[in-house]
Amino acid sequence: MLIPNETLDLSDQLQPSSIADDTASMSIYRASRTIKRKQSSLFNSLSSIHEDSIFVSEIAQLWPELPVVANLRCGLWYAKKFHSSCYFKSTDGHTNNLSFNTSRLNLHVATLAGQRGGCMIVDSTRKGKRFPDSNSMSKTIPIWTCVLNRAILNYRNKMKGINKPKEGGTSSAHNSDTSVQESLKWDPSLHLPLWVPDTEKIRIDSKLNEWVKVLETSGVDIASISSLLKKPLRPLWISQKTVIWLNEVPDYNDWDFTSIILISASASSDIYRQKTSSEFSWNYIAGAGDDEESWARGLTPILFWSNVYDIISSGPDVCNQTVANIVEKDRVFRSQRGQNAPQVSVKPKKSESTWSNQSQDQPLDIIVENGISGDLLDSQHGVYWLGLTNLAVCSTKYNFKSSNVDSVLNCDENQILCTLEDSEAYLHLPVMDSKFDRFSLQRNLPSALNFAELHLKRGKRLAICGNSGEDISVCICLAILISLFNVEGAYDDGKFFKKARVTKLDMRQRLVFVCKYIVNAQPSRGNLKQIYNFLAGQSLLT
Repeated sequence: MLIPNETLDLSDQLQPSSIADDTASMSIYRASRTIKRKQSSLFNSLSSIHEDSIFVSEIAQLWPELPVVANLRCGLWYAKKFHSSCYFKSTDGHTNNLSFNTSRLNLHVATLAGQRGGCMIVDSTRKGKRFPDSNSMSKTIPIWTCVLNRAILNYRNKMKGINKPKEGGTSSAHNSDTSVQESLKWDPSLHLPLWVPDTEKIRIDSKLNEWVKVLETSGVDIASISSLLKKPLRPLWISQKTVIWLNEVPDYNDWDFTSIILISASASSDIYRQKTSSEFSWNYIAGAGDDEESWARGLTPILFWSNVYDIISSGPDVCNQTVANIVEKDRVFRSQRGQNAPQVSVKPKKSESTWSNQSQDQPLDIIVENGISGDLLDSQHGVYWLGLTNLAVCSTKYNFKSSNVDSVLNCDENQILCTLEDSEAYLHLPVMDSKFDRFSLQRNLPSALNFAELHLKRGKRLAICGNSGEDISVCICLAILISLFNVEGAYDDGKFFKKARVTKLDMRQRLVFVCKYIVNAQPSRGNLKQIYNFLAGQSLLT
């Protein structure tokens, strides 16, 4: 809600003639939208992000040994370099939609925290709250840590035989006491921030054991995670209002838990605050990195940080043109190298620019550390290999000229320049997202499976690429894995699939396997539903 006095001040910035002409016709809604659009300018957004990034950097320097992880997609804007990224969705923590989603397990975050003794997760929100949506950091991640902790505890108890007394006698008192004592040290309780009400905590607590069972039946390798985590996971919350005495910064090694430090990058403000730098004045926007499609004009976090000085120093009057030049230069750079470089115009009322998702001469500065060996993950080029299946997923920006890929299945709407030795080793299936066509993926699956079978049976390495490499390409890879591979992940030409009937549990278990390697996977519910409907129908026919 806008403060009345502030509304008067902001309206003075509009052209007087325009206001006089439209006084009779302009509604309060249109006026507020005009003001908001003027305040949410590109320069204001990028200046706000740049200022908030200083706070993130300061917190990261307090514990320099801990890796910093960006929560997609907003979090990516707030630092030049991240060790990895994750995807904790705020809707999983909504009061009426509490859930634990096995398609977003983020197990690489738990692995990374176990290897390094903890980690930091960066996110932000536009809503003027201390933490994003009061859900992703306030509830989604605490639920995630608690479910993992309880699953690990159950696994350890099972291995120690606590729940299974031996027949004809009991184990030695000493061993039993030691096992029980170790179990008591592992904290399985739910840790929520103080601002979450008790009624909400009770509601979440009542569902935890059910979510633990879902995780345990999903096929997750809990043993590997248990071997890496010496202490239970526990979230800590840091915002710009948090007071930390620099001479009393605690050592994370002294904590009796593995810390997941949740950093809310932006200041908690419901209003626009005017700020002044050495040269320009601008309006601070809390959570400016959110909803980048509405303001970024084709700029990406990588391009921003590669050109941050030129952009910030250009000022509000020249910022739009500076960004447009940077984006266009990047598009031409990628186009000359045969990479996907579509030119998309923004809304007519804004200056023209192009969309881009790749850096210039510098490679992506995000290093994914998820315990996968180098031959299975090419983080520089963004291709993820699924174990020894000869299946890989990547984005259309991947450079196939310098790759060891034998065949390519392109499921993006746009063609890509792909030079392979075999001209028949490339197939383009323009699949639309389920938001625009509810059956596009399902219609194209037969062709995708036939193409995959043709090349995989010959021992060829197949890459499935999409616009982002996170949704549709992941779903097609999942369909191929279920249709042509057995439960051990070995190619069997569909023999196992023909004998079995696909269930939602099968889908969940295979998806966990896929997400183990494709750590940035974000398959949508609509696309997963199409995969299940198709495979369930096929299994009924066999």
